[in-house]
Amino acid sequence: MNIARTGRSPSPRRGWPGLLLLALLMAVGAAQAAATRDPGQYFFDQTFGDFGEELATARDEDKQGILLMFEMDECPFCHRMKNTVLNQPSVQDYFKEHFLVFSVDVEGDVEVTDFTGEAMAQKDFALKSHRVRATPVFAFFDLDGNLVARYTGATRDTDEFLLLGRYVVEGAYKNTTFTKYKREHADKSAAADGQAAR
Repeated sequence: MNIARTGRSPSPRRGWPGLLLLALLMAVGAAQAAATRDPGQYFFDQTFGDFGEELATARDEDKQGILLMFEMDECPFCHRMKNTVLNQPSVQDYFKEHFLVFSVDVEGDVEVTDFTGEAMAQKDFALKSHRVRATPVFAFFDLDGNLVARYTGATRDTDEFLLLGRYVVEGAYKNTTFTKYKREHADKSAAADGQAAR
């Protein structure tokens, strides 16, 4: 009897490869989900909003400085960063080693105290003090509260965000722009790949 003409379902043996593939894809998806961690818990630090006090804590903990992520709830690029980059353990571990990291709501009314001791709403701290007009903005401050690097928008991927961290940690911001730093890094990687291929 021809299965196609009778409308019967295929034999169970024909369905096994598809079921195995589905099971494998589900396992890979579960493993990837398990490999990520909540950025709210593992990337951002808790704060009472006094960034002068946070600088003292950063000094005491031998950090390079403070990283502020200026964001807002309706920002798709902020959500993308949190769901694809800031949730990666390698990113979380690297940035937690070198910085205290805080989120600032560019529309927030919660009062914060800036690095000079002046109190203001988060939205004023973002818009008036730091001229944040688009989100996200990643702003790096040294241990004296000086802005040393600023990146607006979402990075392309985890590697680019880690490179941004290295750009600050290595002090490259003192001599070059992040764009040039990325290009030099890409050139070095290409040269290393060329050497390895020989």
